[in-house]
Amino acid sequence: MSKETSKWLNTNVLIGFTDKRGHAWHYRAEDQGTETNHYPGPIPIADVKRRLFDWTAEPARVLVEDRFGLRLAEHHLGVTASDTGDILAIHTDEYEIHQYSTWLLDNVAALLDDGLTIGSAGLLRGRRQAWVSVEIPDNIITPEGVEFRPNLLACSSHDASLKTRYKRVVTNVVCDNTMAAGLREDGQEHAIIHKRNSTLQLLTAREALQIVHTISDDFAAEVKKLCQTTVTDRAWKAFLDAHTPIPAEPGRARTNAANKRSALTRLWTSDSRVSPWKNTGWGVVQAVNTHLHHEAVIRGAARAERNMTRVMRGELAKHDRSITATLRKVLAAV
Repeated sequence: MSKETSKWLNTNVLIGFTDKRGHAWHYRAEDQGTETNHYPGPIPIADVKRRLFDWTAEPARVLVEDRFGLRLAEHHLGVTASDTGDILAIHTDEYEIHQYSTWLLDNVAALLDDGLTIGSAGLLRGRRQAWVSVEIPDNIITPEGVEFRPNLLACSSHDASLKTRYKRVVTNVVCDNTMAAGLREDGQEHAIIHKRNSTLQLLTAREALQIVHTISDDFAAEVKKLCQTTVTDRAWKAFLDAHTPIPAEPGRARTNAANKRSALTRLWTSDSRVSPWKNTGWGVVQAVNTHLHHEAVIRGAARAERNMTRVMRGELAKHDRSITATLRKVLAAV
């Protein structure tokens, strides 16, 4: 069961630069208590530490109780929260705890320059996952009218669901979708597994990530290329056939496919987040990406949790890349 209720999202997720990108879709003033989680400008590091990372993950012994009595589980490590005692995970003793404050704030500060500030930060899955997004202060608008924010996403976990990652991504402001820095590639990233004596090699990380400011040039070039790619109505239908084929046999799968195609076409033709780029490759990417983020059926988790987890695991980068690959095949055939 997901813990990401509206109250959780409005108290354990911090959103910055709302003067530039507006409120997050999950904004509910009544669920925020005495302190808003939205900031008109950058989020102060002190607030991230105070509101999200004011606790540590502590190692704990693991005991097993059965018909032979209570025994120590050798070669196993428990992870508990210092403030509540909540059990976050159980691992082998090779597991290395990466404290959020150190790995997502201190290490990021060492990687980046003074012109970058925190744009969002949050806790998911009962504090078992966390992220910090470091961004440039101003939105970038391409000549094609696409507004985006380059950022470096740092994320980690205490339950081994995520490696500690530092990844270049962008946020598409008009629809609050997160995409890879280059749609044809999985954006540059540096990952460290939770293993004993694991460390962040700063020089290697800098080389792997390059300079975060270069995201704007990479992404703008990709946007321009896609906006210059013509997708006729016939090609759009062919793309739907390739991306979301309708099964021949009646049933739930056929109904779901038909509903998805209808939703995608509505976004393509009349939704302000997509329709300005109708009949272009960028419009195709926007339609599919916006549907996934905001309209696709989500089971077993809140939408915000699922979207952010996909970003942190790199699943959205692969998804975006598959869209452009399918589109290229369709355009070559029609």
